[in-house]
Amino acid sequence: MNQHLRYELAFAYRMFAKNRWDDLTYTHLSVRSHEGDAYFIMPFGLLFDEVTPDNLIKVDFSGQVIEGQEQIYNPTGYITHASIYQARQDINAIFHSHTICNVAVSSMKQGLLPLSQWALHFYNRIGYHDYDSLVLDQMRQGEQLVNDLGQYDIVMMRNHGVVVCGQDIAQAYYHQHHLEQACEMQCCLLSTKTEYVMPDQEVCQRSNQALLGFETHNGHRDWQALKRRHQAIFESCLEN
Repeated sequence: MNQHLRYELAFAYRMFAKNRWDDLTYTHLSVRSHEGDAYFIMPFGLLFDEVTPDNLIKVDFSGQVIEGQEQIYNPTGYITHASIYQARQDINAIFHSHTICNVAVSSMKQGLLPLSQWALHFYNRIGYHDYDSLVLDQMRQGEQLVNDLGQYDIVMMRNHGVVVCGQDIAQAYYHQHHLEQACEMQCCLLSTKTEYVMPDQEVCQRSNQALLGFETHNGHRDWQALKRRHQAIFESCLEN
């Protein structure tokens, strides 16, 4: 079971690299282990397209590496992921990224606006976390991040980026895709400095319910399609 999780997570890293959602060796994706009391994450210092199932490391909630080898200890990654996994038993995958567009939207006072169908996936479903330098203090910063996430699956870290969560990797990737599209569209539209329209509150609420209730297991259909479309990338994860 854990080996399958390793394959899936390595593929997610490779897809992030392909989509240019990575940031050199910074940011990190993780998945909770089958046992539930630890998670898999890349060792700090790798590029996303270097990640394989075998070089992922397993870390417990105290930040100790229990499988694999970490050349450089990265407390910011461990505090972010462990804090959320410990607080939210329903979350089994966490993606942290800082792309140009999601950092831009996180820095806007109004945050993500309901300007597109992509954005309506998250209508009234995003937490906001004020910037507080590097996440190095689990008791203070980790707990505050968890509080700001609340019961949502998304928290925008002001001036920093986003943390996207899911019940599994497929759902987290589904959220990540729609959020990136929504942020890019918002940046593009606002850059035109022209008047724009937004759906009214009732339509936004109804659309959010329809979009999230369109099918069960949101993201699974897309995830399988991605593995078919990018079979060579997925097979390279299986081979390494």
